[in-house]
Amino acid sequence: MGMKAGFMEYDRYNVEEVSEKDRVKNFSEFHKKMPKDKVKEQAARCMDCGVPFCQSGMMIRGMTSGCPLHNLIPEINELVYRGNLKEAYNRLSITHSFPEFTCKVCPALCEAACTCSVYNESITVKDNERTVIEYAFDNNLVTEEKPEVRTDKKVAVIGSGPAGLTAAKLLNKRGHNVTVYERSDRAGGLLRYGIPNMKLDKSVIDRRINLMEQAGITFKYNANVGENVSAKELQNEYDAVVLACGASNPRDINVAGRDAKGIYFAVDFLGKVTKTLLDSDFKDVPYDMAKDKNVVVIGGGDTGNDCVGTAIRLGAKSVTQVEMMPKPSEQRLESNPWPEWPKVLKTDYGQKEAIYKFGQDPRVYNTTVKEFIKDKNGNLTGVELVSLQWKKDKKTGRMTMEEVEGSNRKIDADLVLIAAGFLGSQKYVCDAFNVELDARTNVATECDKHLSSVENVYVAGDMRKGQSLVVWAIAEGTAVAGEVDKALMGYTNLVEE
Repeated sequence: MGMKAGFMEYDRYNVEEVSEKDRVKNFSEFHKKMPKDKVKEQAARCMDCGVPFCQSGMMIRGMTSGCPLHNLIPEINELVYRGNLKEAYNRLSITHSFPEFTCKVCPALCEAACTCSVYNESITVKDNERTVIEYAFDNNLVTEEKPEVRTDKKVAVIGSGPAGLTAAKLLNKRGHNVTVYERSDRAGGLLRYGIPNMKLDKSVIDRRINLMEQAGITFKYNANVGENVSAKELQNEYDAVVLACGASNPRDINVAGRDAKGIYFAVDFLGKVTKTLLDSDFKDVPYDMAKDKNVVVIGGGDTGNDCVGTAIRLGAKSVTQVEMMPKPSEQRLESNPWPEWPKVLKTDYGQKEAIYKFGQDPRVYNTTVKEFIKDKNGNLTGVELVSLQWKKDKKTGRMTMEEVEGSNRKIDADLVLIAAGFLGSQKYVCDAFNVELDARTNVATECDKHLSSVENVYVAGDMRKGQSLVVWAIAEGTAVAGEVDKALMGYTNLVEE
């Protein structure tokens, strides 16, 4: 390394954010870029440790430790430290198809596994990655070159989320003729309509899609395979089909009053907000969806947090976020040692904005919904909550939830957003291709394989793994591209075998 003790000389620099006061007024990205005078010193903090857990991407007790893409992080940091951002981009591109997405929305599994984080703060891997990819775009280094030689093979990719885009990009690079079918009006999947603009500006997606189209990839929009596009015809027309439709079957909350008007799935709410903004070039903000309403968000994950931040921008009167799980510890417990993913309290941007706006953290832990309350016209007026306690079952030894007697209470609610996760792939798509499903309603494949039960029909991303992260979807897209390429050509150079 250029600076062997940089981690001792420099402290971690956390990139500034636009203040809560200013950022809640719009849907613009609020994360600022790393200042130029900090880039070199932050890269210098990389320890070049003998075993770089940051790039391992291994599973430890059911949690991912390190980057699933196996990005060559110490090598990239070394090049950033030396000011060679062009070569740093070339090195990053070996393993990563879309750094511009993960540098904004990834929870930074790499940083959690950083050796420096054992006794100090981790390296700013995510911000270093952003520095590299934005430099590459600014200097016209990012290209999607049209292959000089085409194979005679045709591949259909169903879904344009991160898994589908990755598969399409790599298979096109190999020379296959790739067509992407997207049921929405724009590409991106949940990158587009599941993640708010202030977290991932949609121009970042459009920038990449334009390059992919120039490279010869065909995108067909409003093409809902299984409804207005025949799965059978696709199987007859294409040499291979890749299903990358996500785990888009939302988990519901089936309690009394569920039919009340004013209850929506989070992804539908977020998608409608984003589409309204995009259709009007951000001139039409759909304030009517939440303005002056008491909003209850059910679910404590990233999507729930996105709902909190979105509701605040739309003028919500109050926001409460209901979480079944206990409040996490603020520090690592001995039972959760490094390099495991740290199961600690995280206060994300939406919660920070709620604290600014309403004076308190919106989250209520160990709590679930008992009933949705409605008036005589069927309109939602409130939610009955009940506290939960966790107890160990004497027979099985498993922890179970029980309601706390007498803990019922009612709160006002005009809008409920269900962000309780997803249960698996949507039935109509799977039925259209007649693929077998596993116990979790994901498309079934052999272990570490992507071929479904139907010949020449492959699957990748959340549709195979279940709900996961963008970085895992990109890894899945990379793997399925290699598998499809080998089946079509007899060998592949897209991935290591």
